[in-house]
Amino acid sequence: MKYRKNLYKSLSIFLLSGLGLGIISCGDDYINDVQNSGQFDTENYYQNEQQSFSSLVSVYDILRKYSGGFENTVTFFNAGSDDFYSGGGSSTDGAGIQGINNYTINTNTMPASYWRDYYQGIARANLLIDRVPGANMSDNLKNRFIAEAKVLRSLYYFELLRMFGNIPLILKPINATDDYWNIPQAQPSEVYTQIESDIVAAIPDLMLTADAGDKGRITQGTARAILGKIYLYDKKMPQAAEQFAQVNGTPGGTSQYGYKLVSDYASLWVVDNKFTTESILEIMHTNKGNSDWGFWGQGNDEGNSINIMVGPRSYSLNTNFPNNNAPDLVSGWAFNPVTNDLFNFMQNDPRLDATILNIKQLQSDNKVTYSSAFSDTGYFLNKYMPTKDEVSTLPGAAELNFRQNYIAIRLADTYLMEAEALGATGTRAQALLDAVRARVGLGSVPVSLQAVKDERRRELAGEGHRWFDLVRWGDAPSKLSSKGFVAGKNEIMPIPFNELPNTAMHQNPNY
Repeated sequence: MKYRKNLYKSLSIFLLSGLGLGIISCGDDYINDVQNSGQFDTENYYQNEQQSFSSLVSVYDILRKYSGGFENTVTFFNAGSDDFYSGGGSSTDGAGIQGINNYTINTNTMPASYWRDYYQGIARANLLIDRVPGANMSDNLKNRFIAEAKVLRSLYYFELLRMFGNIPLILKPINATDDYWNIPQAQPSEVYTQIESDIVAAIPDLMLTADAGDKGRITQGTARAILGKIYLYDKKMPQAAEQFAQVNGTPGGTSQYGYKLVSDYASLWVVDNKFTTESILEIMHTNKGNSDWGFWGQGNDEGNSINIMVGPRSYSLNTNFPNNNAPDLVSGWAFNPVTNDLFNFMQNDPRLDATILNIKQLQSDNKVTYSSAFSDTGYFLNKYMPTKDEVSTLPGAAELNFRQNYIAIRLADTYLMEAEALGATGTRAQALLDAVRARVGLGSVPVSLQAVKDERRRELAGEGHRWFDLVRWGDAPSKLSSKGFVAGKNEIMPIPFNELPNTAMHQNPNY
């Protein structure tokens, strides 16, 4: 069907955008009140496949939290790492991103959307899981939709666990008659057990692979990669390695799900090179949503915001320079300048130029000019650099309509996570590490945990993983001490203040 060709239909976004944690599903008496014509009728909406699919799309929509809006998680957690600074116009440009950069973040400056948006996705998933069984559609489709929603719900809970640690576990729609103010925070182990078991149960009902019309949807391979990652963070190493092995197959080869490392590392960030064989979980962005300032960052914008955020300020090509080969960039907001430490660490690595754009050198060569912004180093994240050929000509603000997808999980990532889960020892761990290096023309180095750590830093630089890696390894206190990281506190974020009053929840320790 035509409506299944695009996961981001504006109809479903409009209908379901308000189903967050703070919005309570209606009881029967409220539904029967015909005076309430402005309320979305959740009881009567899930009648058929089209309506159910529209609801599923709304669950997927939360994935854009990784790379959409000013409060996207990639630039935020990049700023907290040792590889990037916050940047931006000044030390007050975005209280949240500045706060994680120097670890002054608190319950008032922690962006509320990091809590709210993921719980909104969970609420949408709960509603779908509850209502789809009654829809007029085949049992196979019902089971698939429910399985996709359960994997997405598990992923959203995993992100909340990584950020906040102590979170409520809600598995059904909340009604007006429920005591929703007194939902307690669950033990992290309880949440891990729930989301791991949900994915295990969901896998048989998922597509083995996605055809052209279903690209971006959760498949068995996607679910196993997510499950392996969750097991890794839950320190269940044998289980993690088992899931990753099914995703990865023979290192360097093509896995049972069709995954294979692309030959050209730099091609991963070519804007129209979407859904490559290396892509496992890819977040879709488009300029066709005509995103504009009136609803930017509210879940209705569909452009990739990383692009404009990481672009240099007041950038201009010197047109008088003969055969100028400098990139023709859009002037951006200069967030996430690369640290000197990362730039030096990546010297002589074949991935350097694809990862870091040395604008300082281009300016020294008289090829370009740009304006220094906060914490400027002259080094910029090249993977998401906004070029003028990517500027949308459709309605809406050009800054908010970059169409580059964001790959949340890719095969090189799962190779290295499997090597880590294997204890970074043995023949297979060595082969996994070698395959990642061989793709960019590097020779073998003896596998070890440090070798895996170093490879992840180079391979995945700027993709939003480094901060979580450092915390998982226990390396954050030493690596981030110069930024103000405090052990026993900053491994998790403060719960946004407005989530706490009149509830049973407690703030995280030391905030």
